[in-house]
Amino acid sequence: MTYRLVPTKAFSRELKRLKKKYPSILSDLDKIAKELIITPTLGDQVYKNCYKIRVPISSMNKGKSGSARLITYVVYTNSIIFLIGIFTKAERASISEKEIRSLIMELEG
Repeated sequence: MTYRLVPTKAFSRELKRLKKKYPSILSDLDKIAKELIITPTLGDQVYKNCYKIRVPISSMNKGKSGSARLITYVVYTNSIIFLIGIFTKAERASISEKEIRSLIMELEG
C-alpha cells in the first residue's frame, strides 16, 4: 500500500522559514519523502501514530546536531502521512507531547 504525503499549514510555514536559512533542505526532504511513502513508520514513535525522523541537512555540515527533525502523523485507514512539524536540532532540542497533540488537533479541527 502506498501512502500519500500531506503537508500541514504549520509544517509549510516552518519549512518556508528553514528554506531561507538552509537552501538544500528541499532536496534533503525529498530523499526522506521517498522512504516515507514505502515505510510510513520511519523514525522514533513519539506519540500515537506520530514519528520523529532525523533529516540530515547537507548545507549545515554539523553531523547529528546539524540536522532537522521531521514530525509525521500517520492515518492508516486513509493511507495518509501528515507532515505536521519540522525544526532543527540547533534551534530546539525536542518537541513535547502537548505540542504534538496541539498540531494533531489543528488537523481534526
